[in-house]
Amino acid sequence: MSKFGSFVLAAALVTAPVSAIAQYKGGEVKDGGSISGTVKFKGTAPAPKKLDVGKDKEVCDKSPKFDQSLVVKDGNLANAVVTITDIKSGKKIDAKKVTLDQNGCEYKPHVLAFVAGTAVEILNPDGILHNVHSYSKVNSAFNQAQPKFKKSLEVKIEKPEVVEVKCDVHGWMHGWLVATATPYFTVTDGSGSFKLTDVPAGSYTVEVWHEKLGKSTQKVTVKAKEEAKATFELAGK
Repeated sequence: MSKFGSFVLAAALVTAPVSAIAQYKGGEVKDGGSISGTVKFKGTAPAPKKLDVGKDKEVCDKSPKFDQSLVVKDGNLANAVVTITDIKSGKKIDAKKVTLDQNGCEYKPHVLAFVAGTAVEILNPDGILHNVHSYSKVNSAFNQAQPKFKKSLEVKIEKPEVVEVKCDVHGWMHGWLVATATPYFTVTDGSGSFKLTDVPAGSYTVEVWHEKLGKSTQKVTVKAKEEAKATFELAGK
């Protein structure tokens, strides 16, 4: 995908309007249920693409690196963000600090999701220069050098948005910060699985977003103290 295409996709896939943060009311959830399922990849998954590590090889090239923008295992899709987009009230927002690591010249995790307004600590344990550069449309972008002596820096994504992050020193480093309007979010694991817990009984729109494959939504009804199931399938382009 071109850089322009990535910008358009990120802008289009803001998980909720900015005003949704103010509208959401957190509190105690009694007799809540859950939504669990799998995000599947439709089609034949391409072979993992090895990345060309052309700088600071003594640190960055200790082990092979592969493109994380499309990770499929046994037909299931990792690194997809699952959210409830139209929930108005539910569990309390827990805005604990989250961490984005740059260990080995890779962003770990590749996709980091959190509630908007949460502090994001960016680590640099590599002992070399990194430069963290965000590409935002709703939030103020940041572009910060992180020399080897600066092991940690902190940023905030104040408003809901899907934000692309790159390193201006190491061109292969690429990741995403996904700031959501409510605490009902998760990122699929290596098996494509997800689970949203403490969901009040009701009918909701559940959305899955992936950096290359776009988004898909479906209505899911949650009953008190029960687990609702949802399966998504995103097609390769």
